Amino acid sequence: MEQTCAHALAVTAARARLLAMDMVHTAASGHIGGSLSVMDLLTTLYFHTMRVDPKDPKDPDRDRLVLSKGHCTPALYAVLALKGYFPVEDCKLFRSIKDHYSGHPDMKHVPGVDMSTGSLGQGISAAVGMALAGKMDDRNYRVYAILGDGEIEEGQVWEAAMSAAKYHLDHLCAIVDVNGLQIDGSTADVMPSEPLDKKFDAFNWNVLHVDGHDYAAIAAALEQAAACKDKPTVILARTIKGKGVSYMENNAGWHGKAPNDEQYEIAKAELERALAELEAN
Repeated sequence: MEQTCAHALAVTAARARLLAMDMVHTAASGHIGGSLSVMDLLTTLYFHTMRVDPKDPKDPDRDRLVLSKGHCTPALYAVLALKGYFPVEDCKLFRSIKDHYSGHPDMKHVPGVDMSTGSLGQGISAAVGMALAGKMDDRNYRVYAILGDGEIEEGQVWEAAMSAAKYHLDHLCAIVDVNGLQIDGSTADVMPSEPLDKKFDAFNWNVLHVDGHDYAAIAAALEQAAACKDKPTVILARTIKGKGVSYMENNAGWHGKAPNDEQYEIAKAELERALAELEAN
């Protein structure tokens, strides 16, 4: 990836983080910590890797994205809005009864959402179904699923992993947002899941590691996933929960809490400063 492309992705992600923060503060509700950790992954997918067209969101040959960690809609909606699926102003309606931008993805009403998710563990199963349908119909689209490292404690995730390997779904790429925290604290304390790489390898997946905030590395890993044949790929992305806001980073308390007015102003100032520095270079 050229440096100019990585810089453009960084600018877009910085804008998306500001949008997400505004959404959660306005709604006084939402999951901001995991949304900030996954933002660079979503930005790279939609603005670099995936074959999508906001003007034709139901194109049967488009690449699909399933946000299996469905509570992180502040990230998904922010990226979709910046991509042009719907007006950025609509983000103000997040979790409002005036529209359908709910706290979990809604494929019936929100353009660009490929699967309604929220019950953790089910999204990856839906992604496996999409990939299997594409294989049976001889389509060439790719399917991406983003999971949380707390979510993979669900048994259904591993049933889906077995199915993906059995059917050799090499056009399926799962990305695990490994930020080390979930709603009740450290994943290592709540339910240890490591070594994730050895577990997925045992399920016959192609396993890749990446810094989830390094755009060039993310793009390269996605290219490697597309080049892998005969087995699905999982990218284990190491991230920082609350990335970009000093008092939220690596703090499980910000899993599903909205900032008050004072906290919001601090977060907004930090995110605006980061964006201004990027735009100045």
